[in-house]
Amino acid sequence: MDPIQAAILGIIQGVTEWLPVSSEGQSILVMVQHFAIPPEDTIALAIFLHLGTMCAVLIKFRKEFLSILRPESRLLRILVITAGCSGITGIPCYLALKQSFTSGEGATIIIGVMLILTGIVLHLPSRRSAHRTREEITTRDLAITGLVQGFAILPGISRSGVTITTLLLRNIEQKTALTISFLISVPVVLGAMLLDIGSISEVQPANILIMFVTSFVAGYTTMDLLIRFAERVNFALFCITLGAITIVLSVPGVL
Repeated sequence: MDPIQAAILGIIQGVTEWLPVSSEGQSILVMVQHFAIPPEDTIALAIFLHLGTMCAVLIKFRKEFLSILRPESRLLRILVITAGCSGITGIPCYLALKQSFTSGEGATIIIGVMLILTGIVLHLPSRRSAHRTREEITTRDLAITGLVQGFAILPGISRSGVTITTLLLRNIEQKTALTISFLISVPVVLGAMLLDIGSISEVQPANILIMFVTSFVAGYTTMDLLIRFAERVNFALFCITLGAITIVLSVPGVL
């Protein structure tokens, strides 16, 4: 990987993180198809790219995270429950993923299938009239959301897409669902990085810094705009179509 490739990956992460199209899946597709990076090395890199956008979330919602220091804070409970439940589903999925990412074609097919599944989930009827607030969220709501979030370790599964949809289906108001989805991403990103931190050490420090800075800058500057854009576009159809095209293009001889 050279510095230009590192910068491109950072920008892709910073832009796609706020759209329900799986930023991890898009980054891995670029690494495998265009940068000739071995599939087994792309997983750790794709997870690391989330560090920059995670920092963007920390700054954007800094008042929310500082509220953890208050004894009456509800956020700490939300983060602990969702992170714990995400580990229950996420760790087995990660281990299975490491075993299956052995070829470029196989990796591409997995991403295509997961994108289609994301599109199906996004197509589920969301309750726009949902009215439950953060104070009304139960342990059951958080546990279900956390379990669903764990599956987003699979490239092609949109973490924000499936968690927001889950919260909406639990009758949580849309603004609250959106905020919680971003807040609960922080501990799972840190946890996911710990699963394969050794692979990152093989990347040149300069490229690591470039990926972090570009993903942070791109993510922080585009967050509000792309979130509003995502609310107006039918990403269910987009993900299903993109997933189908990805699978077709992975077949030898198509291109």
